[in-house]
Amino acid sequence: MDSSITSGLYRDITDFAHDMPSWVRHLAELWTEAGLLLFGVLFVVAWWRARGGSSRAIAVAVLAPLATAAGYVVSESLKTVFDEERPCRTVTDAAASLVTCPPTGDWSFPSNHASIAGAAAVALSMAWPRIWLLTVPMALLMAFSRVFVGVHYPHDVMVGLVLGGVVAAVFTTVLTRPAGALFTTLRTSGTGVVRWFAGPGPSEAPVRSGAGHG
Repeated sequence: MDSSITSGLYRDITDFAHDMPSWVRHLAELWTEAGLLLFGVLFVVAWWRARGGSSRAIAVAVLAPLATAAGYVVSESLKTVFDEERPCRTVTDAAASLVTCPPTGDWSFPSNHASIAGAAAVALSMAWPRIWLLTVPMALLMAFSRVFVGVHYPHDVMVGLVLGGVVAAVFTTVLTRPAGALFTTLRTSGTGVVRWFAGPGPSEAPVRSGAGHG
């Protein structure tokens, strides 16, 4: 991958990072890793709220973390094809990275963090439409933070975001129907734990007393 295209932008962003107050830099260092944990919390919340919905709804919610994992696997596989060195090692005239530069062999393109964030943002939005107002900014901030702390080129995170989002969308779309059928079956299971995991589904409309009487 030709990193010269965005190396100048990388220098600008890392210079900008060093001009920021120390608390901003520390917050970026925290967010670049801890942000992934927040996506994990949202997966659990999405599953919990979908338990009372249709079999399709719970299926999409459960597929969300799996779709995110698929985005990571595809991203990690591409790293072995491109073998792009980290900018914190190759762009020698840039400001020092805020975090430890990953070792050689932990390649830069595409960004796994950005791929995970992009996949999680899309997958969660498919399971919980209104959550995109939170997950999309989270994913963009996660991607930017990887450049800000100095461990990725801008093109690494831009491609990672798109890659993760596309993989998650395709993965979820393809598997929603069979997963929905599976959850319809699980909701009739005689095993309590399985029924609890699959959720009760939509409650039936109550029958009005006195219906049919004049």
